[in-house]
Amino acid sequence: MGIVAGLDSAPDFTRIVVCDADSGAVLRQGYAAHPVEGGEGGGRPSDVDPQAWLLSLGEAAGGGLLEGVQAIGVSAQANAVVPLDSQGNTVRPAMVGGDKRAQVAAADLIDALGGREAWAQAVGCVPQAALPVTKLRWLAKNEPDAALRTAILMQAHDWLVWQLLGRPVRRTTDRGGASGTGYWSAATGNYRTDLVELALGHQAMLPEVIGPSDPAGTTPEGLLISAGTGETMAAAFGLGIGLGDAVVSLGASGSVMAVHREALVDSSGMITSLADATGLHLPVVTTLNAVRTLRGTAELLGLPDLESLSDLALKSTPGSHGLVLLPYLEGERTPNLPHTAGTLAGLRRESMKAEHLARAAFEGMLCGLADALDVLRGRGVEVRRVFLLGAAAELPAVQAAAPMLFGAQIVVPQPADYAAIGAARQAAWARGASQGTLDPRNPPAWQGAAAAQVLSPGDELAVGQAVRQQYVSVRDQTHPGAFRP
Repeated sequence: MGIVAGLDSAPDFTRIVVCDADSGAVLRQGYAAHPVEGGEGGGRPSDVDPQAWLLSLGEAAGGGLLEGVQAIGVSAQANAVVPLDSQGNTVRPAMVGGDKRAQVAAADLIDALGGREAWAQAVGCVPQAALPVTKLRWLAKNEPDAALRTAILMQAHDWLVWQLLGRPVRRTTDRGGASGTGYWSAATGNYRTDLVELALGHQAMLPEVIGPSDPAGTTPEGLLISAGTGETMAAAFGLGIGLGDAVVSLGASGSVMAVHREALVDSSGMITSLADATGLHLPVVTTLNAVRTLRGTAELLGLPDLESLSDLALKSTPGSHGLVLLPYLEGERTPNLPHTAGTLAGLRRESMKAEHLARAAFEGMLCGLADALDVLRGRGVEVRRVFLLGAAAELPAVQAAAPMLFGAQIVVPQPADYAAIGAARQAAWARGASQGTLDPRNPPAWQGAAAAQVLSPGDELAVGQAVRQQYVSVRDQTHPGAFRP
C-alpha cells in the first residue's frame, strides 16, 4: 500500500494531508500559519517573501508527518508571481492576491493589445489586477530596476516544487497553473511570450508545462514530486468533479466553474478559460458580490451575524414580496459594470419589512451567481449538479433558495481540505503512472467529496424560474444590454 501527501500553500497557511494512494483516505494531517502579517478581511500584504511559505511548510510537516510518504503533490494560491534573477534568487518579494495597485496596469495592457476581445482570443482571459501578466506590467512601470533584473518567472506552486527538488536546472509547471498567468493559452497549449515582453518589457525564462500525471522530478532521497497545480484546480480535483458538474464558491466575491471538454474563448471577457488538473478545461465566471451582499444587509438591519439574517429571510417567501436587490455593491464583473452601484427595486408598503429585505439579499446574491452559471450554459457547458462551497453554503436560507434558482441538484460537501486532497491525488497519479500501475491518462478513482447535503429543486423549480424572471426584469431595465450570456 502506498502513501502520498498533498500540501496546499494558501494565502495565509499551509495544510498538508497524508493519504492512502489507492483509496484517498486521509491518514493524518498538518497545519501551520504563514509567518506574515495580515489576515482575512483586509491587511494581507500584496508583497510576501516566499521563504514564509517554506517556513510554514516545514512547521506543518513537523512531528514525522511525512514518514513513509512516497510522493508529494503541491497546490498553491493562484496569481502569486515570484520574479527571480538569472541565478534563481528573488528579485523582490512575491506579488500576491488581488493587488489593487495593478488596476491601472490592467487597463494599460488591455489597450496595448487592442481591447478585451484581443486578449480573450490570445489567452482566454482579460487582464485584471490579480493576473500575473498585469503584475509584470506594474513591476515594469513602478520598479523598473527590479523588472530589468527579472530573468525567470515562477508562480507559487512552481517555486515550491522547485525548492522541494533542490532548485534543479529544469523548472516546471502544469496546465492549470499556466492557464492562470495571462501569458499561456489553454486553447493552444502554448505560451505567448510576446505578452510577457509586452508586460515586463523584455523576455524571461518560463517553466516547462508538463502533463497532469508527469512527475516534476525526484528528490535525492527518492521522493517523487508531481507537477503541482493552482489551488482552484487542486480543489476541483480533490472534490472529484467531472463533466456535468459545476462549483459555485461563496466568498466575499463569488465564482462559478465547470468542467468542459474544450477551452472557451469569450470575447466579452466574462469567462476566464482555465485548464484543469486532468487534461480537460475549467472555464470560470466570477462575480464581485457574494457574501459581502449578505454581510452588508445584516449590518443594515442591525443583525449580529449571517445566521440571524438567514433566520429572518426564511420568514419571507420566494420573491421577497416583489423586492429585488441587484447586489452590485462593489461594481460588478458579471455583467461588466465596474462603476455601478447596487439597486433595490419593488418597494411597496407591504414589502417594506426586514424579512423581505433579508430574503431579497439571498435571492439577489444567488441570482447574480445564476447569471454566471447562465454564461457557461450559454456556451454549451452542461450543468447537471452544482457543488456549493464556502461557509455561507451551510446557511438554511441559501440551501432553501439555491436549488430552485440554479435549476440543478445542489451538493453541499462535507468540510475538508480539498485543495490539499487534490494535490495528494495528483501525487498518487504521478506515482502510479511512473510505476506502470496507473494509466497516465486516467487519474486514480478516489472517493471524492462526501456530501453533507444533497438538495433538488423538485416542485419548486417553477417558483425559482419566476423569481429569476423578476430579477432579470429589474436587471435589464436598470442596465439595458449589459448582460449578454
